[in-house]
Amino acid sequence: MTVLDPTPDDDDSIVEGALRPTTLTDFVGQDRVKNQLGLVLEAARRRSGVSDHVLLSGPPGLGKTTLAAIIASELDAPMRLTSGPALQHAGDVAAVLSSLQPGEVLFIDEIHRTARASQEMLYVAMEDFRVDVVVGKGPGATAIPLDIEPFTLVGATTRAGLLPGPLRDRFGFTAHLDFYEVADLERIVHRSAGLLDVDVTDEGSAEIAGRCRGTPRIANRLLRRVRDWAQVHGDGVVDLDAARAALELYEVDVVGLDRIDRAVLEAIVDRFGGGPVGLSTLAVAVGEEPETIETVAEPFLVRLGLLMRTPRGRVATVAGWQHVGRSAPTDAPGSGQGVLPWSADDGVDGDNDGGDP
Repeated sequence: MTVLDPTPDDDDSIVEGALRPTTLTDFVGQDRVKNQLGLVLEAARRRSGVSDHVLLSGPPGLGKTTLAAIIASELDAPMRLTSGPALQHAGDVAAVLSSLQPGEVLFIDEIHRTARASQEMLYVAMEDFRVDVVVGKGPGATAIPLDIEPFTLVGATTRAGLLPGPLRDRFGFTAHLDFYEVADLERIVHRSAGLLDVDVTDEGSAEIAGRCRGTPRIANRLLRRVRDWAQVHGDGVVDLDAARAALELYEVDVVGLDRIDRAVLEAIVDRFGGGPVGLSTLAVAVGEEPETIETVAEPFLVRLGLLMRTPRGRVATVAGWQHVGRSAPTDAPGSGQGVLPWSADDGVDGDNDGGDP
């Protein structure tokens, strides 16, 4: 096992990359996806051909990029990395596709952000391994077909619904990654601790796993912060006391809410009487961008049953009132089947901004 030197100067992105598993066997969790993907890759190896194109969807931090690298490794093929925002012109796609080697894996992160013209070029490339290069303009323009080497496209997206149907249909295998179970996250923490040469107890790993929002990327980040605390204020062992003290210092509470999450919830409860309140008004109240509220804080609060999205705006549930230590009014949304034992129903998934202009 390769052990990383856990120095204070470790760059988080470098360390995070080194902690990523390189085979399906080492990949913890997502058993359903692993079994399905393993079958697709084994069949491609036995055919001695390229694999079907793969679409990986799910929230950030669940392992889409890691799985893309594993696909390339399992196929014993090189991998080319790019992103949707970088492919804004058909010429960008043509340049990338025409330079691919036989069997190469092309990974496009945030593929839903690829420009429409680029997506249309991908249609033909994925199906026929051909790109049509347009020469000239206007009535005299001519499309010249250019054959490209067979390749495997792996697309990753956090918003699969934004992909046009024709592009989505050309993926031979589509996998949705779910949030991780606590038991799997504990295994991930222990594995990462071994790579970082950090001593961690079962209680310490359980505490980190319970506060990482079901996300391995956050679990690894919290492990490094608890490691720092243990090295500075403790004996270097990541145990229960060290985990609790460090996570309190970094403002991560018992269910994983951070400063922004609590600020949103407290603003709805204390300033707006539990809501409904519009997204832009809420963003001004907590001093954050609306996009940050909508994509970072709100999904987790809704998943825990602390917040509801309704056509009139955001509303705190009974569980949300209780979590910030307030007594909920009688007309607050009642308790339901949330992640927490006392959490409220997720409610209506409305995108209306609650009356904000």
